[in-house]
Amino acid sequence: MTLKGFQKLQEELRKLKAERPQIVEAISAARSLGDLSENAEYHSAKERQGIVEARIMDLEDKLSRATVIDISKINSDTIRFGATVEIVDQNTNVVSKFQIVGNSEADVKSGLLPITAPMAKALIGKTIDDIVEVNAPGGIKSYKIVGVKYI
Repeated sequence: MTLKGFQKLQEELRKLKAERPQIVEAISAARSLGDLSENAEYHSAKERQGIVEARIMDLEDKLSRATVIDISKINSDTIRFGATVEIVDQNTNVVSKFQIVGNSEADVKSGLLPITAPMAKALIGKTIDDIVEVNAPGGIKSYKIVGVKYI
């Protein structure tokens, strides 16, 4: 996982832990309203508590097992984990740019491609001006690598 991804998970964990007292207060307030079997506020607060506690456990597990790689110390033209890669589709000339990251920090819409994605697997070990072929849902696509940075 990148340092940035690790810090993002730590921040989410901090916010969820800070939310715990508010959830306890909401449960207590809902209890005081009477019959719990038909108390929507109580059931809503308990459900939120379950979701928050499950996410806290998931984040603590991920953070405890994470191997953090500081990509700012990598200086290479070869694509590896953490690289920000710019490619050009050989058929459409569309330029795409993304960073290869760990699965837990991936967000394709934000340009964070998981290392387990077919595109990332095809790019690992390549350099600028290499052509890679990726088996996409629409068939095999060819891309030319035009940029590699570690930022």
